Amino acid sequence: MKIGTPREVFSGEARVAMTPDSALQLQKLGHECLIETGAGKAAGFSDAAYAEAGVEVVKSADKLWKTAEIVAKVRPPNQKEAARLREGQTLISFFYPGANEDLMKKVADQGASVIAMDMVPRISRAQKMDALSSMANIAGYRSVIEAGNNFGRFFTGQVTAAGKVPPAKVLVVGAGVAGLAAIGTATSLGAITYAFDVRPEVAEQIESMGAEFVFLDFEESSQDGAATGGYAAPSSPEFREKQLEKFRELAPDMDIVITTALIPNRDAPVLWTKDMVEAMKPGSVIVDLAAERGGNCELTVPDDKIVTDNGVTIVGYTDFPSRMAAQSSTLYATNIRHMMTDLTPEKDGQVVHNMEDDVIRGATIAHENEVTFPPPPPKVQAIAAQPKKEAPKELTPEEKRALEQAAFRKQTKTQAAILGAGGVLMLLLGQIAPPSFMESLIVFALACFVGFQVIWNVSHSLHTPLMAVTNAISGIIILGAVLQIGSGNWIVVLLAAISVLIATINIVGGFLVTRRMLAMFQKS
Repeated sequence: MKIGTPREVFSGEARVAMTPDSALQLQKLGHECLIETGAGKAAGFSDAAYAEAGVEVVKSADKLWKTAEIVAKVRPPNQKEAARLREGQTLISFFYPGANEDLMKKVADQGASVIAMDMVPRISRAQKMDALSSMANIAGYRSVIEAGNNFGRFFTGQVTAAGKVPPAKVLVVGAGVAGLAAIGTATSLGAITYAFDVRPEVAEQIESMGAEFVFLDFEESSQDGAATGGYAAPSSPEFREKQLEKFRELAPDMDIVITTALIPNRDAPVLWTKDMVEAMKPGSVIVDLAAERGGNCELTVPDDKIVTDNGVTIVGYTDFPSRMAAQSSTLYATNIRHMMTDLTPEKDGQVVHNMEDDVIRGATIAHENEVTFPPPPPKVQAIAAQPKKEAPKELTPEEKRALEQAAFRKQTKTQAAILGAGGVLMLLLGQIAPPSFMESLIVFALACFVGFQVIWNVSHSLHTPLMAVTNAISGIIILGAVLQIGSGNWIVVLLAAISVLIATINIVGGFLVTRRMLAMFQKS
C-alpha cells in the first residue's frame, strides 16, 4: 500500500511522521512511501534525503491525500484534512478522541479508519508503539533544559575561589514518563531533586533515580494504575488539601518546579496555586508541562512565558517535543513503523486490520463506518500495583535468642542423624570389607568431615566465597596427608609431605590474596 505523510499545518509544528530511515523500514514491509514537499524540512530532513531513501516526493497536499491509502501525520487532522479522507483510507495520527467526538464521528461516516496513536494501550507488547511515552520522554528532558535556560545559577553545587554556589533544588510533580525523564535529567545535572506522585508504586522508581520521594502523612487507598492505563486517578478532596498543604511547605525552598500531572480526558488539576508562586524565591522557575490542558500552575499562560511580580518565571510552552523536532520525529516515526509492522503481519504490503488484536483494537477509534471508541479494556493489564509489604517486625533479644537456640537444635539433630547413619554404614561395611580397606576409608571420612567443619564454617567476611571452598578442599588434603605421613612406605610418606606442602601454600596464598582484596576497599 502507499503510505503518505503530508506537511503539518498546525502553527509552529516542526515534527514529521516519516523520516528517511523509517521509510526504508516501511519499504521492507512491502509498502510504497510518499512525502509532501518540505514536510521534513523543519525537522532537518530534506526532500533529497527522502528521495535517496526511495520515497516519492509529492508536490502538493491534495495529490498526496488522493494518492495515499494510508496517511501518517503527527497532529490531529483539522476540518479541511478530515474532509479529504475517503472510504477505505486509513489515518494514523494523534487524535484525542475524547475531546474530538464530532470530528471522530465525521471521519467514521466518511468510511475512513482512524488509528489514534494517543490511544495505544500501555501494555508491555505495545511499548514500541507508545507515542505518548516517546513524546513525554522528550518533553520531560526538554523541560529541565528550558528551566536551566531561565534559571540564573548552576544546577550542581560548586565551591570556587570566587565563592560557594549551593545546588539547585528541583521539585517534579507527577512521576509518569515525562516526570521520570525530568528527574533523570535534573539529577544528572547535579540538582537536589524531589518528586511527588499520587501513585505509591512509583516511589521505588523515583528513589532508584537518585531523587527523594515526597511522602504525605495521609492514608488513602490508591487505585491500581492498571485500571487507568498507567495514569493517576482523581484523588479525594481530603487528599488534595493535604497535597496542597505539602506543596505550600515546599514552595519557599524550591528553585525549580516542573509539573506534569494529567488525568486522561480531563482538564489539568491545579496543583501549584498563586500563593505558592508568591512564596517562591525571586529567580525561581516553574515549567508547566500540562499547559495544553489548562496547566497545573494557577498562573500558567499556555504557549507563553511570563515573569510574576516577585520574579518567578512560569514557562507554559505546549510544543516541547517540537522544540527537539529531529529527535521527536525519529522516535514518532519509529512508533508509526512498529504500528505498520503489526498491521502488515506477512510483510507483503497488505494491511490486515485485526480488531481481535489488543493493540490495534485499542488504538482504532473509527473503522468500517463505525465509531469504535472507547475500546474495551485490554486483556493484559497495563501495570499492576505492588502488593503492600508489611514492615519486618523488630525482634526482642529474647525472641532472637529463642530463634538462635531453635536453629542450633535443628542443626545438631541434622548432624547427629548424619553421623549416626554414617556410623551404621561403617559397621555394616566392616562386616564384609577387609581391615586394610576400612582403615583407609575411616581416614578419608574423618579427613572430609573434620576438614569441612574446620574450614567451611569460617565466615565469608574473612574469605571470598570461592576462597572458602578452595581452603576447605585444601584442609581435607592436609588432614588426610598428615595421617599418612607415619606410614612405613617411603612413597606414601613422600606423597603425603608434598600434599601438605602444596595445600599449605594454597591456604596461605588464599589468605594473602583475600587480604589484598580487602585492602582495596580500605581508605588507608
